[in-house]
Amino acid sequence: MTENISEQYRPQFHFTAKKNWLNDPNGMVYYKGEYHLFFQHNPASTDWGDMHWGHAVSKDLVHWQEIAIALAPDEYGTCYSGSAVVDIRNVTGLQQGNFKTLLAFYTGAKEPFVQCMAYSNDRGRTWKKYDKNPVVPSLEKENRDPKVFWHELSHRWIMVLWVKKGDENGIEILSSANLTEWSQESWIGGYFECPDLFELPLDGVKRETRWVILGADGEYQVGSFDGREFKPESEKLKGDWGKNYYAAQTFSDILKEDGRRIQIAWMRGGEYPGMPFNQQMSFPVELTLKTFADGVRLCKQPVREIHTLYEKPLKIKDVDIKTGENPLKEVTGELFDISLDVDIRDSLGFGLRFAGAEVRYRAADNRLSVLGSEIQLQAGTNRLQLRILLDRTSIEVFAEFGSMVFSSCFLPNDNRLLEFFSLGGTIRLVSLQVVPLISALR
Repeated sequence: MTENISEQYRPQFHFTAKKNWLNDPNGMVYYKGEYHLFFQHNPASTDWGDMHWGHAVSKDLVHWQEIAIALAPDEYGTCYSGSAVVDIRNVTGLQQGNFKTLLAFYTGAKEPFVQCMAYSNDRGRTWKKYDKNPVVPSLEKENRDPKVFWHELSHRWIMVLWVKKGDENGIEILSSANLTEWSQESWIGGYFECPDLFELPLDGVKRETRWVILGADGEYQVGSFDGREFKPESEKLKGDWGKNYYAAQTFSDILKEDGRRIQIAWMRGGEYPGMPFNQQMSFPVELTLKTFADGVRLCKQPVREIHTLYEKPLKIKDVDIKTGENPLKEVTGELFDISLDVDIRDSLGFGLRFAGAEVRYRAADNRLSVLGSEIQLQAGTNRLQLRILLDRTSIEVFAEFGSMVFSSCFLPNDNRLLEFFSLGGTIRLVSLQVVPLISALR
């Protein structure tokens, strides 16, 4: 894919299809040293429609190789979103050969929608549709996006599925012993499309865990799950404040010795005029749960594998910046990983600007804005740490230990100067690290 480096708006470390349309991440699973990223894909057009499952693999979550399309439309319709798991115990009886069977669960999108299964016995290189599809008949007129995972406590497989009942959107929870026969367990309202449900340690304590349920817009609740019912312990919380975040999913079957919960979202609505592709994914993030003064929050940080793209960093420590000064005036480029620790003191705030994208913090009302989207930080905030990823057409900002995230796309202008500036008064840069990145497409 080296030719993609020169394409004007091709993201350099965010996944895009080689050609044509891409949306929801699907079937994210790890097996035999490979991360599999499937995705909603129209192989014939840069517009949405005619959904297949595109397929890419990576050994490090950064360098992706797009391979053959995995799933194509059939008598059940086009192939809408879903998930994948490794059938470790061969409960389906579908395994042939030495590799464990990979199972993909997806929505057959011909009304009434049904949930189907496909399988692979060659590490995901070729796929066959299950001959007894659908595995879940239509529950309601509108139902889709099955996410399947193993629940250790109840020793059963769980499926969470978006189902619209009457006028209310929600998540149906189903269970199975064999992955082919499913029983309804419970339903939780208030969520739309692409559900996910997973367990995380609280504050890094492995024996103290909570469950997180979320929908396509990134809103989530923290609570408990017994294999039948999710019981929320928090109100619904916002997961991303950016302009282009949707349909995030997490990987299944990551090795226990790794232990991370890794998520990728579709950066919906980005613009790429004149390009042979359309749409991109977010950069993979590791999820954690942390306790704050106002409760438990889901936090995100870029996966550590981004270090494979690092070039020599610029580091600044304990420097005062006055209005009109730019400590980054010699820094140019287009791909960056930036870590920033600022002491606001009595200043009016600060900003960071690049190629038309701007991050700005106003001290008067404690508001952080990214490309016009805003959040209010805790009152009295005098010290602010940010992590910022800049690619050719996207910016991702992580604030408050990653509990407040902006995922946004933009069309860059021709200015490649990186600028840090004070909004008035003197700002103390406690630390600033700017790491140029090489392209992941090389």
